[in-house]
Amino acid sequence: MLMKEAREQIVEYGKKLIAEGLTTGTAGNISIYDENLRYMAVSPSGIPYEKTLPEDVVIMDLDGHVIDGARKPSSEAGLHSVFYKTSPQARAMVHAHSMYCTILACMGEPLRSVHYAIAEAGTDEIPLVPYHTFGTPELAAAAGECLKGGSRGLILANHGMCAWGADLKSAFGLALTMEWCAQVQWHCMAAGKINVLSHEQMQGAFKRYMTYGQDDSGSKGYF
Repeated sequence: MLMKEAREQIVEYGKKLIAEGLTTGTAGNISIYDENLRYMAVSPSGIPYEKTLPEDVVIMDLDGHVIDGARKPSSEAGLHSVFYKTSPQARAMVHAHSMYCTILACMGEPLRSVHYAIAEAGTDEIPLVPYHTFGTPELAAAAGECLKGGSRGLILANHGMCAWGADLKSAFGLALTMEWCAQVQWHCMAAGKINVLSHEQMQGAFKRYMTYGQDDSGSKGYF
């Protein structure tokens, strides 16, 4: 089976999307990119995560051609492709409709540095991608433009969120952090007071994140 391990990871983390409350039903999607093969494994369209099997995961090139798999790929395969084309260090991407990130998305709000944990995304503000219909080249292109700013995460207007990482574990971890930060930001906004950390204050957090965790984590430079 081509990219067998990647397919198995996508099945595993698809179940985690539901278990961690990052999405519901069949919403959201996951991919892993193999830089040697130049193929990505992406979750199939419309199959419940608990019923998805490794053979349901689709292997594609970054130009949208199916290489292996009998299922229809995620409607957001083009969105996933643009992450790997735009962010050379990206090896996995998680797209979800998590509650608080989606609330901010529907408010037209980026994810701001209300808490220093946003440094995990490599930025002091996770940008808001302008609204485009889901699954369209226009949405993928708009996301690609926002990725050029260096953020590992995006908020998709009136849609949801995306996070990339050096592997699926780090991409999923960032998705969880983004959702937590979004919840904090929303509650601050609802309470009527929000204290956003300055760029200078966030620089200290970036430096601390570079030395956070174990030396063998494989994530240095990606947070």
